[in-house]
Amino acid sequence: VFASLKRAPQALQLRLQDLPGVDQVETRVLAQVRLDMPNFSEPVSALMVSVSDQGRHGLNALHLRTGRLPLAGRADEVVVSASFAQAHGLQLGDRFHAILNGRRQALTLVGTALSPEFIQQMRPGSVFPDFKRFGVMWMGRRALGQAYDMEGAFNDLAMSLQPGTDPQAVIDRVDALLKPYGGLGSYARKDQLSHRFLSQELEQLGTLARLFPVMFMGVAVFLLNVVIGRLVTMQREQVATLKAFGYGNLAVLWHYLRMVSVIVGLGIAGGSVLGLWLGRLLSHVYTEFYHFPYLLFDLNAQTVVEAALASLLASGAGTALAVWRAASLRPAQAMRPEPPARYRETWIEQWGLKRYLSQPTRMIIRNIQRQSLKAALSVLGISMACGMILTGLFQRDTVNYMVNIQFGMAQREDLSITFINPTSARARFDLIGLPGVQHVEVFRAVPVRLRNGPNSYRTGIRGVEPGGDISRLLDADLRPVVLPTQGILLTDYLAQLLGVRVGDRLTVEVLEGNRPVREVTVAALVREYLGVSGYMHLDALNQFMQEGPTISGAYLSVDPAQMAPLYARLRDMPRVAGLAERMQEIRNFNRVMEETMLFFTYVATIFAVIIAFGVIYNSARIALTERGRELASLRVLGFTRGEIAYILLGELALLALLAIPLGLWLGEGMCYYIARTMQNDLFRVPVVLEPRTYAFACIVVVVSALLSGLAVRRRLDQLDLIAVLKAAE
Repeated sequence: VFASLKRAPQALQLRLQDLPGVDQVETRVLAQVRLDMPNFSEPVSALMVSVSDQGRHGLNALHLRTGRLPLAGRADEVVVSASFAQAHGLQLGDRFHAILNGRRQALTLVGTALSPEFIQQMRPGSVFPDFKRFGVMWMGRRALGQAYDMEGAFNDLAMSLQPGTDPQAVIDRVDALLKPYGGLGSYARKDQLSHRFLSQELEQLGTLARLFPVMFMGVAVFLLNVVIGRLVTMQREQVATLKAFGYGNLAVLWHYLRMVSVIVGLGIAGGSVLGLWLGRLLSHVYTEFYHFPYLLFDLNAQTVVEAALASLLASGAGTALAVWRAASLRPAQAMRPEPPARYRETWIEQWGLKRYLSQPTRMIIRNIQRQSLKAALSVLGISMACGMILTGLFQRDTVNYMVNIQFGMAQREDLSITFINPTSARARFDLIGLPGVQHVEVFRAVPVRLRNGPNSYRTGIRGVEPGGDISRLLDADLRPVVLPTQGILLTDYLAQLLGVRVGDRLTVEVLEGNRPVREVTVAALVREYLGVSGYMHLDALNQFMQEGPTISGAYLSVDPAQMAPLYARLRDMPRVAGLAERMQEIRNFNRVMEETMLFFTYVATIFAVIIAFGVIYNSARIALTERGRELASLRVLGFTRGEIAYILLGELALLALLAIPLGLWLGEGMCYYIARTMQNDLFRVPVVLEPRTYAFACIVVVVSALLSGLAVRRRLDQLDLIAVLKAAE
């Protein structure tokens, strides 16, 4: 459990420790500080956290990468997060300055560390980490307490619970104890930002890890069924001979299953090695992105066995049907050559279109009708490969769409500023007078807990000005929302979490100041893809809080040529807690997506492209093997090489063309499934597929068909008519 407050005496720790179910309690001092980093002109902020002067390692203990902890009583020594030090190129012994409670203080870097509590380090007003402009630092408890008048006091705490304890019961008791001391509301570990971010990221990986193997195994079943079916057809007389000597159907099936198991065994061995390499690569990506001390990739025996069993079951499913068809034939029937196929007019010809079709074209259509099941399976296999390509690429389109909506239509400011404490609305005029500032829109942010019956959610309400131009609220149709003078606006996903609709009453518990509890009406819903929160008219929120015109920050439209002098002025304003530049936010967003979610999908896309080519090429090669005698007969009867190539490859082309729309439809369905599993309070993923993505999936199928056709055409031109036309012994 975590909690923040204004200020409480250290003696309160004993009362917290005595609460039922509490195991350990650690109090500390937290402060937002401004930094003056050498060779970096933009404003930089940090969260300063106190550590024990005795060097004790308790809850959320630091993992030192380099150096040591600050010495007791040294007010000029700090440990900084390893990611922040790396971004600024800091080394042990480097010095920089910070504004501690309005006083400029020189600080010396004595160590770099990682913290399990701050895996995600995000500055106020930002939704993604930016290690150059925000970091976490640790200073001795006594030194930080003296700087912020917290000697013998604390303003933050973390506690662990005994096994089996209900966290909510402890939270209620902690809130009651901290209320007289300006408590800002306690919350469980599941609501802690870094824990929630990482947990949801792993859940999304789990979804993808379940979906893609199913698709790949489905294609594998199709390929094995086609290949083994052709092999069994070629050996039907040998199978019949074995059955005549007393071998049963199961014995024949077991023979082919063992043969396939040898092939699959080699695939499992190669796949395990490839999986080990890819697993370690993905572990390295997450270690670097989240700055873990280490992340071990453990390829345990159970995982290998599960993967092997899945592969064997898939191969068995693909083999059994093809073998059983041949093995179920009576020996006398199977010993005879397979009877010639019977062709009849297709429904296309019966409709009167026969005279418009050439003889080779009618052969293509009639063969597809005769082998309708095989043709349907070929179309399904090609379409699944096409759909997997679409699935792998749709998240790239989604990311671009989310950036355009969030930062192009809703948040259009150049800079957003947050103040250390709520301040008078007159600060707007100070901002307007800064160099390069063209337009200012102010806001008020209040931490709250929203309740609707048993449903509750801890978030914030942002009071905004009506008619905003650079910061706008959008409805489900992406049209600007007219801000009502009364009531609250909720993001659509938050309304789902709370189970409320427009017109319902909602209980709002404010988590700062006098902590009023009131009911408000849900006036409208807005569409946002990043985070969840509530919005109110600025005057209505000030009235709700029973305060005068008060703001927490502002959105600025700035002349790009004046950005550098503006940064210099803002860096000297002690009330400014943090800045968020829109273009930098876009870069941070893209970096997060590319280093996590998109890495996985790009790998899947590469495999999907390979599979697409494999499915089409195998279909073409097997078709040539099956129809070699027929095509050779046509050559003897006077058909040209081009005509027999048209008969064979035209069928492949027709199946590929039929598979493309089906594949796009299947791909869309899988995209919607993935998007539905990626709906959470941190971000929601819409299904957005750009024309270039459809075009790429279609091009991959078409190019695969062309390359396969060229390879088969080359073999067709080299067809030995005498050898092919010889009767089988």
